[in-house]
Amino acid sequence: MSNWPAQAVDYVQAISDTKLLLGHRYAQWSLAGPSLEDDIGGASASQEEIGHVRQLIRKLEEQGRDPDWLGGDRDADEFSNAACLDTIDGDWAEYVATIAPADRAAWYMIDAIDRDDLEGMFTKMGEDEYFHLEYHDARLETLADEKPDVIQATLEKTIPQALALIGPVTHDEEYDPVFGTGFTDRPVSEIRTAFADHYRDLFAETDVSLEGVDWDAPDPDNWDETRRRVGEGSISESDLRQLRGTESAEFAIN
Repeated sequence: MSNWPAQAVDYVQAISDTKLLLGHRYAQWSLAGPSLEDDIGGASASQEEIGHVRQLIRKLEEQGRDPDWLGGDRDADEFSNAACLDTIDGDWAEYVATIAPADRAAWYMIDAIDRDDLEGMFTKMGEDEYFHLEYHDARLETLADEKPDVIQATLEKTIPQALALIGPVTHDEEYDPVFGTGFTDRPVSEIRTAFADHYRDLFAETDVSLEGVDWDAPDPDNWDETRRRVGEGSISESDLRQLRGTESAEFAIN
């Protein structure tokens, strides 16, 4: 085992926290889908995301992070998840347009990591993520026909927050600190371009316009490099209790 650069540990922490919240949101919405297929898909995705988190937590423990802290024994504002996952209000269309950019951003960040000792783990994650992302895109295309205004309005909020998770546009080959250590094989600027190109192509032939999306977000001067977001938002105390298992602790089998 070798030590990662500090910037790389924070980078992976943000991916892990985002996946933790993805698993949580998938589970919350797994009985709210418009079809049994959607419910089953959500429940399956939740299990897979939590499995990914467990693997990432083991790697972060090896880098000195406390396992209890990683598992949720921390304050809400210490989580580094994509800001769009702090809360999901509204209906199914808003849920899909929130979860999809966060999931894709986290995967693109993983795919950029260049570590031989993580390759096997990430290959398996990629197999799971292929189906997650294909499912999201299919649902977004359908919803773009059914509820274009809702999808457009939601993406105008969630895409910039997913871009903040990836990092600011100024993190190019010269200035990206994680890329500069050799931990990733491409800078944030290239990850952002691939992410933006995907969504522009996806909605090109639909009634959803992405002209209102702030593709330059986040403002580098206001971006929190550790939490990979702008502002001081966080998950709710209710979510935090659920992630910790506070209410069900008395039923734990010792």
